[in-house]
Order: sequence, then structure tokens, then C-alpha cells
Amino acid sequence: MNLLKKYSVILGLVIFIAMFFLGCESNFKDVQRSNFIEFVPASDADNVNIKYTDSGLISGILISPKMLDYSNVSFPFTDFPKGIDVTLYDKKRKRTYVVANYAISYKQTSVIDLQGKVKITTDDGQMLETEQLYFDQKNEWFYTERKFKFTDAKGVSYGQGLDFSKDFKMINSQRITGEIETEE
Repeated sequence: MNLLKKYSVILGLVIFIAMFFLGCESNFKDVQRSNFIEFVPASDADNVNIKYTDSGLISGILISPKMLDYSNVSFPFTDFPKGIDVTLYDKKRKRTYVVANYAISYKQTSVIDLQGKVKITTDDGQMLETEQLYFDQKNEWFYTERKFKFTDAKGVSYGQGLDFSKDFKMINSQRITGEIETEE
């Protein structure tokens, strides 16, 4: 009889533990679902054409087939998964054109990350081509560590690593090669 009580207690304990784990499984799945935050944009726009103004004058035009606004996340950003085509105007109305296959703009840092066949051209005939380029909006400064090709009236140069002002007046390049016409 003593052996029967022992097996009954063990069997009861095994059944209790099995019920405990089976009962907790569905609760655990509910807890997982309640902690899951869906990552969706606050807004979604197709065929975007945004005009930026400064003192009543257009300072830039941004065109993109798709814009996703993630202003609802802790580090807000705007995503352009199908690329951008931007025209920037300076105070003398000279234009700079920026084209990229993909772009993402971070609101807190004011940095724009341009990727995939990035091309910048100016009315003066200067052209920069690279695979990735960052633009610091606060300082109006472009920079990359990627390989680049820079073309202007003096010639073509290649390099890896470049930073320059929005108007191309200040250019710092690294590891540069190419043929450039000089005044000597």
C-alpha cells in the first residue's frame, strides 16, 4: 500500500506540472503578442512632389515615387524606398540636381543618407557620382567614404573618401587619381 501511495503522489505531481506548463503556453503567447509593436509608417505617400521655400522663394523641389514617414518611432525618419530626384536652388538661383535610387532622412540628426547610383550635377557642369553619400542639412555639407568620380571643366578625377560644401566651393578628397588641367 505504501508503494501505491508513493506512485499516486508522483503521478499527481507529474499531472500538475504538465497542466501548469500547458496552461502557461497560451498565456506566454498572449504576452508575446501584447509586447509586439508593429513597425508601420505613420503615413505613406505615392508620387510625392514637395516644394521647399525660404523667404517666399523656392529653395528645393523633391520628387519621389514613394515616401514612408516613420515619425511614430523613437528615432523618427522618412524613407524613400524608390529613390529621389531633388533640385536645390542657391540664392543666385543656380541649380544643383541630386538623384539617388534610395534615400532616408533622419529627423533628429538632420542627416540624409543617399544610396545607389547617387549623382549630383550643377548648372556649372560639375558632376559627382558615387554609391553612397550623406548630407548634413544643418551644416550643408556632403560626405562619403565610398569610391567616387568627380567631373568638371578641368577634367575627371577618381578617389575614395570625399567631403564638400553644398555649392562645391570647398572640396576635401582622399586617395584621388585622374587627370586634371592646371593653370601651370
